[in-house]
Amino acid sequence: MAKNPSEEKATYTDIQASTWFDRVLPGWTRPYTRLMRLDRPIGAYLLFIPGLWAALLAGIFNPEVEALRVVWVIVLLFLGSLIMRGAGCVINDMWDRDLDRQVERTRGRPLASGAVSLPQAGVFLALLLALGLLILLQMKPLGIVLGLVSMVPVILYPLAKRVTDYPQAVLGLTFNFGALIGWAAISEEFQWPMTLLYLGCIAWTFGYDTVYAHQDKSDDAIVGVRSTALKFGSASRLAISVSYLIAAAFWLFCLLNLGFTGAFLISGIGLGFVLVRMLYTAQSTNFDDPADSLRTFKGEQVTGWIFGAALAFAWLLVALPN
Repeated sequence: MAKNPSEEKATYTDIQASTWFDRVLPGWTRPYTRLMRLDRPIGAYLLFIPGLWAALLAGIFNPEVEALRVVWVIVLLFLGSLIMRGAGCVINDMWDRDLDRQVERTRGRPLASGAVSLPQAGVFLALLLALGLLILLQMKPLGIVLGLVSMVPVILYPLAKRVTDYPQAVLGLTFNFGALIGWAAISEEFQWPMTLLYLGCIAWTFGYDTVYAHQDKSDDAIVGVRSTALKFGSASRLAISVSYLIAAAFWLFCLLNLGFTGAFLISGIGLGFVLVRMLYTAQSTNFDDPADSLRTFKGEQVTGWIFGAALAFAWLLVALPN
């Protein structure tokens, strides 16, 4: 007798059998909330965090901007991250539905399992993109342009794992546009430190997504999917550590543009803490244990919140007198 998709579910997967969404939302929404990964918000948090940093830093670099504007942009970035991360997941799963059926961790995804059809996913994607556009239109013109440009790598990213050993670098370019959008929404103009922040975030994503890729390396090698986990192999620990050092260097260069002020001191202390944390996790993770790789990947949000808290304190130091 043929098994249904739930009975064929992998022994290792990051898809939970039940979440609070399943208890709160109507049953018919479940395949769609899972399609946009609403049950696993870590990706949305990691998408939001560079925008959060950018809005706070732009507020520090542009102290004439009202505090309420900075807070409003942060709220918009958070909502946009939930929506656009969901849209990106739908696009990814539409491209990868056949591959996902062959990978232990992903064969239970809605498109791969047949819980959602391709036309249904297309309609749902259109709805998410419409909501994302409504949020984007609340930004300033430069932020809107950057948001529209960001859709190009979002759509093309799923192809990267088929044509390059470094899809994590492509994800870094894609996943961190919030650093540019958030900054532009505050400054309303291009400022060089926003580029330094963005480049640092690319290196950060390269590191933590290499950790994430180690979950699937056995299956990926069989089905022909390429990744930095396979490319670097036993040298992954060194590659991840180097990427984190590069990230911290770019972030430091960004902060140095503040001059030696109280805001720089607070932000610099936060940066020091997160650098130590990142290097420790890179050295302590068991990359042959998928669960440990997932734990480390999820833990990178802590890096984001710590640095974000430091930047928030630094911004308040600048904003409160105004």
